[in-house]
Amino acid sequence: MPEITGAGESQPEPVTPETIRPVRRPLLTMQWRDLAFLHWPVDTGAAARLMPPGARPDLFHGVSYAGVIAFRMHDVGAPGLPALPYLGSFPETNVRLYSVGPDGRRGVVFCSLDAARLLPALLGRAAVRLPYQWSGMRVRRRGDVISYASRRRWPRAGARLQLALRVGEPLDRPSDLEHFLTARWGLHAVWYGGRVRYLPNEHPRWPLHAATLVCLDEDLLATAGLPAPAGEPASVLYSPGVAVRMGASGPASGEGRLDPAHRLRDLAEAVSARLDGRFRRLGA
Repeated sequence: MPEITGAGESQPEPVTPETIRPVRRPLLTMQWRDLAFLHWPVDTGAAARLMPPGARPDLFHGVSYAGVIAFRMHDVGAPGLPALPYLGSFPETNVRLYSVGPDGRRGVVFCSLDAARLLPALLGRAAVRLPYQWSGMRVRRRGDVISYASRRRWPRAGARLQLALRVGEPLDRPSDLEHFLTARWGLHAVWYGGRVRYLPNEHPRWPLHAATLVCLDEDLLATAGLPAPAGEPASVLYSPGVAVRMGASGPASGEGRLDPAHRLRDLAEAVSARLDGRFRRLGA
């Protein structure tokens, strides 16, 4: 079973295939479709450096993991209203780590999120302070092989993903590790004012399939500040998808504020992005 705490740390909540905190009043509904889950062990110190204040890496038998998750976002909208046309459906790929908050709630920390629509990427950066990037992307399926491709456009162009996997049989009984890497019911993120917030989600139990890696060429992990993978993924999974309800963010118990180094880094990135945009317009 998953780990695990050090002295003085709160005990992580159980890993459960279904949420133990239903989202009563969702702000958004959506579907996540055709998901590829790729995971590698990652140095725990490297993961810890990317955690928000107060959160720590979640460990499975002493090991921290980094994931590349490629999928299609579909029919994003508000509850009771039609899904957004065009803007509500697009490919997305995220790089994520696994976290435990100061109150023991398990979640994920996003190092980057590439989206194929510019406006949702801008809204994600502004509204929930997530590191969204605008990328050219596509998802294709031929028989039992599904492929994902992306190349980042903004705010810093170049990072890429080329991925194909062969979908296998459904997993009737996913392993403890497979549950650990997929059954995540919220995310930890730094909010305005330096507050760490927890954003919950709810969806049915993941329908997971075994999958075989056909090809992979990526630099998303290294671009996000993580060590480049040293070999093949430790876990490769596929899911046809789930319907999702996203709840309102709330404080992470015992949360901290950003230290000056974090604030200076965020300010430098914001200034760099603005200058980059202006120079691009001048050169157009």
